[in-house]
Amino acid sequence: MPDNVVFCPGCGRRTWVPGNEVQAAINRPAPRIMSPPPAPSSSAVSTPVRREDTFLAALAYITCIPAIFFVLVEPFKRNRFVRFHSFQSIFLAVATILIAVVMRILYSIFVLIPVVGFLLAWLASAVLLLGWAILWLVLVVKALQGETFKLPWIGNLAEKV
Repeated sequence: MPDNVVFCPGCGRRTWVPGNEVQAAINRPAPRIMSPPPAPSSSAVSTPVRREDTFLAALAYITCIPAIFFVLVEPFKRNRFVRFHSFQSIFLAVATILIAVVMRILYSIFVLIPVVGFLLAWLASAVLLLGWAILWLVLVVKALQGETFKLPWIGNLAEKV
Protein backbone atom coordinates (compact mmCIF):
# COMPACT_ATOMS: atom_id res chain seq x y z
CA MET A 1 0.00 0.00 0.00
CA PRO A 2 1.42 3.48 -0.82
CA ASP A 3 2.54 5.72 2.07
CA ASN A 4 -0.16 8.35 1.54
CA VAL A 5 -3.05 5.86 1.70
CA VAL A 6 -4.06 4.49 5.09
CA PHE A 7 -6.61 1.92 6.18
CA CYS A 8 -9.41 3.36 8.34
CA PRO A 9 -10.35 0.83 11.05
CA GLY A 10 -13.67 2.56 11.75
CA CYS A 11 -15.19 2.43 8.24
CA GLY A 12 -13.05 -0.33 6.73
CA ARG A 13 -11.99 1.69 3.70
CA ARG A 14 -8.69 2.96 2.45
CA THR A 15 -8.37 6.70 2.84
CA TRP A 16 -5.96 9.19 1.34
CA VAL A 17 -4.13 11.31 3.89
CA PRO A 18 -2.77 14.65 2.66
CA GLY A 19 0.80 15.55 3.52
CA ASN A 20 2.20 12.02 3.38
CA GLU A 21 3.46 12.54 -0.20
CA VAL A 22 6.59 14.27 1.11
CA GLN A 23 7.42 11.39 3.43
CA ALA A 24 6.78 8.90 0.60
CA ALA A 25 9.13 10.81 -1.69
CA ILE A 26 11.83 10.81 0.99
CA ASN A 27 11.54 7.05 1.54
CA ARG A 28 11.57 6.27 -2.20
CA PRO A 29 15.01 5.28 -3.59
CA ALA A 30 16.63 7.59 -6.13
CA PRO A 31 16.15 6.57 -9.76
CA ARG A 32 19.11 4.85 -11.40
CA ILE A 33 20.59 6.67 -14.31
CA MET A 34 21.81 4.29 -16.97
CA SER A 35 25.17 5.05 -18.48
CA PRO A 36 25.44 4.92 -22.27
CA PRO A 37 26.95 1.76 -23.76
CA PRO A 38 30.65 1.92 -24.46
CA ALA A 39 31.68 2.96 -27.96
CA PRO A 40 32.74 0.03 -30.14
CA SER A 41 36.45 -0.39 -30.58
CA SER A 42 38.04 0.09 -33.97
CA SER A 43 38.48 -3.68 -34.41
CA ALA A 44 34.74 -4.32 -33.82
CA VAL A 45 33.64 -1.83 -36.48
CA SER A 46 33.25 -3.59 -39.81
CA THR A 47 33.72 -1.84 -43.09
CA PRO A 48 30.62 -1.64 -45.24
CA VAL A 49 30.50 -4.00 -48.19
CA ARG A 50 30.34 -2.41 -51.62
CA ARG A 51 27.33 -3.05 -53.85
CA GLU A 52 29.53 -4.66 -56.54
CA ASP A 53 30.95 -7.08 -53.98
CA THR A 54 27.50 -8.20 -52.87
CA PHE A 55 26.54 -8.87 -56.49
CA LEU A 56 29.74 -10.87 -57.08
CA ALA A 57 29.22 -12.87 -53.89
CA ALA A 58 25.66 -13.73 -54.94
CA LEU A 59 26.91 -14.63 -58.41
CA ALA A 60 29.32 -17.12 -56.82
CA TYR A 61 26.32 -19.19 -55.68
CA ILE A 62 24.78 -19.51 -59.16
CA THR A 63 27.20 -22.26 -60.22
CA CYS A 64 30.73 -23.30 -59.32
CA ILE A 65 32.22 -21.65 -62.41
CA PRO A 66 32.02 -18.03 -61.17
CA ALA A 67 33.12 -19.13 -57.69
CA ILE A 68 36.24 -20.84 -59.06
CA PHE A 69 36.91 -17.82 -61.28
CA PHE A 70 36.67 -15.46 -58.28
CA VAL A 71 39.07 -17.62 -56.27
CA LEU A 72 41.67 -17.72 -59.04
CA VAL A 73 41.61 -14.21 -60.54
CA GLU A 74 43.68 -11.57 -58.75
CA PRO A 75 41.37 -8.60 -58.08
CA PHE A 76 38.66 -10.86 -56.68
CA LYS A 77 40.76 -13.22 -54.58
CA ARG A 78 42.05 -10.31 -52.47
CA ASN A 79 38.48 -9.32 -51.55
CA ARG A 80 37.69 -11.13 -48.29
CA PHE A 81 33.89 -10.98 -48.71
CA VAL A 82 33.83 -12.37 -52.27
CA ARG A 83 36.47 -14.99 -51.44
CA PHE A 84 34.47 -16.26 -48.43
CA HIS A 85 31.26 -16.67 -50.44
CA SER A 86 33.17 -18.26 -53.35
CA PHE A 87 34.77 -20.87 -51.13
CA GLN A 88 31.49 -21.53 -49.33
CA SER A 89 29.81 -22.04 -52.72
CA ILE A 90 32.51 -24.47 -53.84
CA PHE A 91 32.33 -26.46 -50.59
CA LEU A 92 28.53 -26.47 -50.78
CA ALA A 93 28.73 -27.91 -54.31
CA VAL A 94 31.11 -30.64 -53.13
CA ALA A 95 28.79 -31.45 -50.19
CA THR A 96 25.83 -31.54 -52.57
CA ILE A 97 27.59 -34.06 -54.79
CA LEU A 98 28.44 -36.25 -51.78
CA ILE A 99 24.86 -36.08 -50.48
CA ALA A 100 23.56 -36.94 -53.97
CA VAL A 101 25.75 -40.06 -54.06
CA VAL A 102 24.52 -41.13 -50.62
CA MET A 103 20.91 -40.48 -51.64
CA ARG A 104 21.40 -42.56 -54.79
CA ILE A 105 22.52 -45.47 -52.64
CA LEU A 106 19.64 -44.97 -50.20
CA TYR A 107 17.23 -44.71 -53.13
CA SER A 108 18.35 -48.12 -54.35
CA ILE A 109 17.80 -49.56 -50.88
CA PHE A 110 14.38 -47.92 -50.41
CA VAL A 111 13.09 -49.28 -53.71
CA LEU A 112 13.67 -52.83 -52.44
CA ILE A 113 10.98 -52.29 -49.77
CA PRO A 114 7.67 -53.55 -51.15
CA VAL A 115 4.74 -51.15 -51.68
CA VAL A 116 5.99 -48.06 -49.79
CA GLY A 117 9.68 -48.17 -50.68
CA PHE A 118 9.33 -46.26 -53.93
CA LEU A 119 7.15 -43.64 -52.21
CA LEU A 120 9.66 -43.23 -49.36
CA ALA A 121 12.50 -42.81 -51.83
CA TRP A 122 10.67 -40.07 -53.72
CA LEU A 123 9.56 -38.38 -50.51
CA ALA A 124 13.13 -38.30 -49.12
CA SER A 125 14.43 -36.92 -52.41
CA ALA A 126 11.75 -34.23 -52.55
CA VAL A 127 12.37 -33.09 -48.96
CA LEU A 128 16.12 -32.88 -49.51
CA LEU A 129 15.71 -31.04 -52.79
CA LEU A 130 13.30 -28.54 -51.23
CA GLY A 131 15.65 -28.00 -48.27
CA TRP A 132 18.62 -27.47 -50.58
CA ALA A 133 16.68 -24.97 -52.71
CA ILE A 134 15.66 -22.96 -49.63
CA LEU A 135 19.24 -23.01 -48.34
CA TRP A 136 20.55 -21.83 -51.70
CA LEU A 137 18.01 -19.00 -51.81
CA VAL A 138 18.92 -17.89 -48.27
CA LEU A 139 22.63 -17.85 -49.19
CA VAL A 140 22.01 -15.74 -52.30
CA VAL A 141 19.82 -13.26 -50.39
CA LYS A 142 22.31 -12.97 -47.51
CA ALA A 143 25.14 -12.36 -49.98
CA LEU A 144 23.08 -9.64 -51.68
CA GLN A 145 22.44 -8.05 -48.27
CA GLY A 146 26.18 -7.92 -47.59
CA GLU A 147 26.18 -10.48 -44.77
CA THR A 148 28.58 -13.36 -44.29
CA PHE A 149 26.09 -16.11 -43.46
CA LYS A 150 28.13 -19.11 -42.38
CA LEU A 151 26.85 -22.64 -42.84
CA PRO A 152 27.65 -24.90 -39.85
CA TRP A 153 30.67 -26.88 -41.09
CA ILE A 154 31.15 -25.48 -44.56
CA GLY A 155 31.22 -21.86 -43.43
CA ASN A 156 33.94 -22.47 -40.84
CA LEU A 157 36.03 -24.27 -43.46
CA ALA A 158 35.51 -21.46 -45.98
CA GLU A 159 36.50 -18.87 -43.38
CA LYS A 160 39.75 -20.69 -42.65
CA VAL A 161 40.69 -20.87 -46.33
